[in-house]
Amino acid sequence: MSDSILRQQEAVIHSHDHPCITLPPNISEILCRDPRLIGFVAARHKFVAKILEGRDILEIGCQEGFGTMFVAPYVKSITCIDFYPPFVDGFNKYMAPFLPNCSVKQGNITQESFQGPFDGAFALDVLEHIDASDEHLFWTNLCESITPMATAIVGMPSLESQAYASEASKLGHVNCKTGSILKKAASKYFSSVIIFSMNDEMLHNGFWPMSHYILAVCNAKKLTSASVE
Repeated sequence: MSDSILRQQEAVIHSHDHPCITLPPNISEILCRDPRLIGFVAARHKFVAKILEGRDILEIGCQEGFGTMFVAPYVKSITCIDFYPPFVDGFNKYMAPFLPNCSVKQGNITQESFQGPFDGAFALDVLEHIDASDEHLFWTNLCESITPMATAIVGMPSLESQAYASEASKLGHVNCKTGSILKKAASKYFSSVIIFSMNDEMLHNGFWPMSHYILAVCNAKKLTSASVE
């Protein structure tokens, strides 16, 4: 490699005075165990960033904030919640200092709503962990946290994908759905629901039963409790 190319690379590296980031424990473990999963997380959050760009949004189930880093630069503000204290602690310690438009706190969407008001919200890899008996609380508190014309995105592994899931994953995946069932569930609470699919990092609108991951893009929440009965 020529000296001129090396000088160019050094100039790029030193052109921005950004500190190095230390990754939180959970995402570090994933990176060492199966780096491919990092690509999946990045792709899903990139999709969210494009859909919710320019809004004040709520992230439900932020974990340690790795995915949040792909969304925060493109929204006005992002309020992040997670029910698990070590994830919140890791987020505050490792990620929050680099995300000036982000706040994070402990919270459980099945127990409370979160007032912004938010004109966007998303929950990736959350609903499949919530018992079916508590699912109504998830949707109700989500709707109470957002404005009438907000967009909400809910993503999860498809029910069909569970045939290939690890035993550890299956233990926590108590409420996976097919694409049609997810659309039916979300349509109880929103007037417009569009289902997208993902296989690895690839986003598409193909055949739902062959999709590993499904996302419901929901708009125009229904405002009365009668509408979901």
